[in-house]
Amino acid sequence: MDNHLRAVHKHMRHLGLAALAHANWHANFHSFENDWWPELSVLQAAHAAEILIKARIAQQHPLLIFERLPRPPAQKTKLTLEHLLEEGRTYQYAELPDRLWAATGVQIPNLTLYKSFGRLRNSIQHFTSPKRDVSDDAIKFIYGVIDPFIHQCWKLFAVDYCEDHEPYTYLVAGLIKRGVPFLVSPRLVESLESVEMEWPRGNSQYKKLMLSRMKSKRNSK
Repeated sequence: MDNHLRAVHKHMRHLGLAALAHANWHANFHSFENDWWPELSVLQAAHAAEILIKARIAQQHPLLIFERLPRPPAQKTKLTLEHLLEEGRTYQYAELPDRLWAATGVQIPNLTLYKSFGRLRNSIQHFTSPKRDVSDDAIKFIYGVIDPFIHQCWKLFAVDYCEDHEPYTYLVAGLIKRGVPFLVSPRLVESLESVEMEWPRGNSQYKKLMLSRMKSKRNSK
C-alpha cells in the first residue's frame, strides 16, 4: 500500500469538517439571495457525516471503506490510489453505521435520527422538500449525531466549525434560543461573554444542562 493511501483518512477528515462548517452556516443563518439554504444545509450535513464516518473507518485501515476493490493487474505492483479511484467503490450512507462498528467498535450516536435524516436527504435531493423549515432538522442532526461522533473519535466540537466571521456569537446564541443541546468546546468558553443567552421559556432542564456544561469546561481549563 502506498503512502498516499495511508494519509487518506486525514484528507477525508479535513474535507468532512469543511462540509460541516458549510452545513452549520446554512442551517443557522439565512440568505436574502438564495431561498434554498435550509435544503442545502440538509444535503451538506448528511455529506459531512458520510465523509467523517468514512474518515474514522479509513483511520483504522483505508481499504475498509471500500465495498468493491480493484482486481490485481497482470504485472506485480502495489495497490495505489489511482487503482482505487478507477475501480473501487465505497460504502454508501445507509451502510456506514454497520461498517463503522465492525471496523472500529464505534457506534453512531442516535442511530434512529441518522437513518431518518438520510431519508430526508434523499427526499430533498431526488424528489421534494417537506413543507417545513428543514434547517431545524439539519441542526438537530449536526448536534445530535455529528457533534458527539467527532468528539468521541477526535475530541472535536461541532460549534468550532462554522463559516460565520464571528463563529460563536450568533451561532451559539441561536442554538440556545432553539433549545439545542451541544458540546461546549474550550475555544467557545473563551468567547462566552460575547454570546447573548436568551434561554427558551419553559425548559429549565435545558438551561441547567448547558450551564453545567459551560461551568465544567471553564473549570477544566
